[in-house]
Amino acid sequence: MIICNALTRRYDDITAISDLTLTIEDQEVFGLLGPNGAGKTTTMRMLACLISPTAGDATIGGHSILDRQGQQEIRRITGLLPEAPGLYDTLSAHANLDFYGKLYGMPSSLRERSIKEVLEKFDLWDRRDDAVGTFSKGMRQKVAIARAILHDPTYLFLDEPTAGLDPKASKTVRDYIVSLREEGKTIVINTHNLGEAERICDRVALINGRMIQVGPPENLAKGLFARTLTVTLTEEDPSLAERLGTLPFVASVEASGARLKLAVTDPERTNPQLVRWLVEQGAQVQFIEEEEYSLEDVYLALIEESGRR
Repeated sequence: MIICNALTRRYDDITAISDLTLTIEDQEVFGLLGPNGAGKTTTMRMLACLISPTAGDATIGGHSILDRQGQQEIRRITGLLPEAPGLYDTLSAHANLDFYGKLYGMPSSLRERSIKEVLEKFDLWDRRDDAVGTFSKGMRQKVAIARAILHDPTYLFLDEPTAGLDPKASKTVRDYIVSLREEGKTIVINTHNLGEAERICDRVALINGRMIQVGPPENLAKGLFARTLTVTLTEEDPSLAERLGTLPFVASVEASGARLKLAVTDPERTNPQLVRWLVEQGAQVQFIEEEEYSLEDVYLALIEESGRR
């Protein structure tokens, strides 16, 4: 489990992240979302023990990022994909991974087995002896991800894991992240790809120098947007909209031809009443659908709101 308690980092007069308090459960894919400069990478670097917080604390697997011995243990049980791959260009893919495997104290036989496994996973085994300086940006990103998972860490911090990857490679990485969760790993990712976060994250935190909102992607819209139903009739009924507005659970009605848009409260409870009322009014109903909001809708609304504070 990762626990952040009022985690804060300032650079002189600039506060990158302030009073970040959250808990990331074990075996969870957790996304950090926010605009450039929101403090996502700073947060990840503090959790990976690359920089120290100005205030606050965090524990990973029960080890504090403020404690020197805890920092050593955290580095042992975590893997990091930084925002820049940071590979040795003149070394081969195999040599890069072998070097980092030695830093983690992996025995030779285990290093070889793990290197082969991760390079095959990302379709790079045939290029294992080529210098990574000759690789494309996407291939270098794959090697960097392979490096992060080489020593079989319990916790993974991935900063923009699919940056620079083509759609096929991006899907490979996403599928692999999900498989790692199923193996018991805890993964924290920074991403600007909201569709990606929506697909693979169990929960996300929207931050913009501070915590704005946290929760499962599908639940963040609740309480932010009014619940809206679209009722499609077989034919237009000009008087129906006005009559709908008299129902106690209908906050507002917009009519556009044979389509009616209703802002409602608690549709799970009131939809049967609505359907029954429409039938009693003689309305010929084709469809009733609830309007869905994407993570992008939520993100834009919350970031705009936070900027006004």
